[in-house]
Amino acid sequence: MLLLLPRVLHNWSLMVFNALALGDPSVTIEDVTPPIAPSGRLFPSEERTAELFEENTYSVVNIFDVTLRPQLNVTGVVEIPEGNGSGVVWDQEGHIVTNYHVVGNALSRNPSPGQVVARVNILASEGVQKNFEGRLVGADRTKDLAVLKVEAPSDLLRPIKVGQSYALRVGQQCLAIGNPFGFDHTLTVGVISGLNREILSQTGVTIGGGVQTDAAINPGNSGGPLLDSKGNMIGINTAIFTQTGTSAGVGFAIPSSTVLKIVPQLIQFGKVARASLNVEIAPDLVANQLNVRNGALILQVLGNSLAAKVGLRPTTRGFAGNIILGDIIIAVDEKPVKNNAGLSRVLDEYSVGDKVLLKIQRGSEYLELPLILEEATT
Repeated sequence: MLLLLPRVLHNWSLMVFNALALGDPSVTIEDVTPPIAPSGRLFPSEERTAELFEENTYSVVNIFDVTLRPQLNVTGVVEIPEGNGSGVVWDQEGHIVTNYHVVGNALSRNPSPGQVVARVNILASEGVQKNFEGRLVGADRTKDLAVLKVEAPSDLLRPIKVGQSYALRVGQQCLAIGNPFGFDHTLTVGVISGLNREILSQTGVTIGGGVQTDAAINPGNSGGPLLDSKGNMIGINTAIFTQTGTSAGVGFAIPSSTVLKIVPQLIQFGKVARASLNVEIAPDLVANQLNVRNGALILQVLGNSLAAKVGLRPTTRGFAGNIILGDIIIAVDEKPVKNNAGLSRVLDEYSVGDKVLLKIQRGSEYLELPLILEEATT
């Protein structure tokens, strides 16, 4: 029967063509209507993907920076709406999590907490987008995260389920929901294609521990969730690796472990108390020029910091003008430090007040110094 189907369709097509060409009045609508196959049920994997989208799409919002107004597109060409992005409903108190850079233009004007910085569209059950003012709660440029708050009815607020990113494996399925190019609530599917990537975010800072995916992420997806196959949010989509501005098969998300550490602080304090040594570390280029190939070279130590009190040494110049290298941090609690970014990545795991053991290189000596981490002063 399957072998005969192409021949049947071919004969039917010829009949229709001949009838139309000759203008045969005896041909009916039914005669020129092709056989229609029943849709049938989806395959189990398709059914599961569709269910995940339906369950989570109401937790994804569309965000517009109030300081930017996308121009009306009269050409019919798809354009990237400036100041447009995505976000997720965090809780039923109305907190919305998105990327810093999605509302970066408004944030560059140093708004006060509670000031309106965005318009937030929330999808209602009847499929209608409802618009609310997004007031600033707090933002963290170094992790490209921001928290807004909307005064929306509780029945509209469906918080996203947050998963654990530390257990991710390369090759597992993931899904991204967002508003690429202004098209609301779009689903793309892919796999986790890399872990612990360094993301150069649109805020100009490098974020460690990023999740890489081949799920299509385009402008407008920023701030939306990256989900695992159980529907749990494992990251906030933040960037694409491309020279054209469109998806090239390499997208990045801030891992949920980072989001879980930053967002509660933004909600409670409006800012992040970041654990720090309060020393200035040499950029990698400078360290390489000074022949430091492993570790984080200390350039300066704040005079009133705990680092100064325990005796960490900065880089100085001798009487003859020669450079005397400061201490080089090569490990924190046995976690190796390769460079400046490596130190930042390790310190991200700690909180203010934690006690750590630094392993440093001082000239030809190797020392261990205990130190209590302080809140970053810059």
